[in-house]
Amino acid sequence: MTGRRDIRGEVLGVTFPAIRRPPGSVVVGMSGGVDSSVTAAVLKHAGFDVIGLTMQIWHRSSAGQEESASAGCCTIDAVDDARRVAHVLDIPYYVPNFRQPFSAVVNDFAAEYAAGRTPNPCVRCNQFVRFDGLIGKADDLGADYVATGHYARIEFDRNREEYVLRKAVDPEKDQSYVLHTLQQHHLARLLTPLGDLTKPETRELAAAFGLPVAAKPDSQEICFVAGGNYRRFLHEVAGLDGEPGDIVDFGGSVLGRHQGVHAYTVGQRKGLGIGSDAALYVLEIRPETNQVVVGRREEAFRQTLRCERLSFTGSLDRGTFEADVRLRSHGPETPGTVELDGDAAQISLHEPAWAVAPGQLAVFYDGDRVIGGGTITRLPAA
Repeated sequence: MTGRRDIRGEVLGVTFPAIRRPPGSVVVGMSGGVDSSVTAAVLKHAGFDVIGLTMQIWHRSSAGQEESASAGCCTIDAVDDARRVAHVLDIPYYVPNFRQPFSAVVNDFAAEYAAGRTPNPCVRCNQFVRFDGLIGKADDLGADYVATGHYARIEFDRNREEYVLRKAVDPEKDQSYVLHTLQQHHLARLLTPLGDLTKPETRELAAAFGLPVAAKPDSQEICFVAGGNYRRFLHEVAGLDGEPGDIVDFGGSVLGRHQGVHAYTVGQRKGLGIGSDAALYVLEIRPETNQVVVGRREEAFRQTLRCERLSFTGSLDRGTFEADVRLRSHGPETPGTVELDGDAAQISLHEPAWAVAPGQLAVFYDGDRVIGGGTITRLPAA
């Protein structure tokens, strides 16, 4: 990219990171939290023409949702916080309606649980709504870039002749896992300045910029699930009522009864309602027979798995490759062999992993570079 230069600044003694793109106009996705607010402030002070935007993707008027009007990233209070930050920064601010495209994320969330899988709706939102939506609005407004408060780094690799997505410098906050579906047309337009910061540094910057959300706590829940109670959401909002069935062991012996396979996840220990001398864990969910399989902890390890819904951040030059595989957003990485099989991948981990659940994501890394990933669809029997 021509005209490329490093920009670095300081606010009240607090240094903010280099922005390795030439200044231009940028649409910042603002959630009302400290991370996206600091992103907007950093870019404004680095000389970019910043436009704030909050996607209206969900509302709390459905049953059981109204008590969480102040939680999450898409609530009335979150929009108010983002608007206040935009006022402090003196930037234009918009709240476009994205409820219709976001409904596909919610429908997928319910369908995955009904099928006995454990989904990650944040990844689906990133893949199908957030980034394409931001870029579309940036195009409408004539903006050069989009930006978010994610902790990850994007660089242009001249050896590969493409953009690469890398882990954040702060392993505690690294969000590269949930961004693995980004492709070259996203990475070419996306700025993520917080990838070079730790969370304490971000909060220091928020205070230095005088942002009203500097001390606002992080949101830990799924944005559209009040209080983190996904079972209540599936029942009251998605209309998913489970059919009771058997809890069994791998030998087929009936140990108890469940109230619907959607209410269980692989690795779950509490709430099984089974008396046993040994601790029992959910090992497998079988919606086709309406059974939940339980067993001892050591039975929950798996070494091979299959992924579909594959997505890669850049070019691949071989059908089989070695990678470090991460199975949870902030979990450890395990070396493994990834063998592409059409639109799917077979993964052989070098060491067994515990409580791998269909519906979760397997993300492939080469050092700190994100290769891509996919949705776990099938595991072998223990």
